[in-house]
This record gives sequence, structure tokens and C-alpha cells, in this order.
Amino acid sequence: MSATLTRPELTAADRCDRCGAAAKVRAILPKGGELLFCGHHARQHETRLKELEAEIQGD
Repeated sequence: MSATLTRPELTAADRCDRCGAAAKVRAILPKGGELLFCGHHARQHETRLKELEAEIQGD
């Protein structure tokens, strides 16, 4: 039996790492870190996150 770690759903308490607005998107980086973004900043950084092969969750 193997255990799978899951990340909790984003809540109203989660804030964008760039501007402090409500986080709508979680970007999980290949080396294990994560970034939270509002919709605006998620769109702004989407190309680079894809280049980094980040897993994008949310909007």
C-alpha cells in the first residue's frame, strides 16, 4: 500500500505570492516548491511556468 500526498484546496485565506490578492492558481514546481497566484499573475507567468514544467492547479 502506498500513501499519496494531496495538497489542500485553495481557500479565501490563500493569497497570491506576487500581490496579496486571493489565490486562484497553485503552481507546483518540479523540485517540490509551490507558488500561489491570483488569476492575473497566473496568466502573466503561465508561459514561464510551463517552460519550468510546473503542474498548474486551479483556474
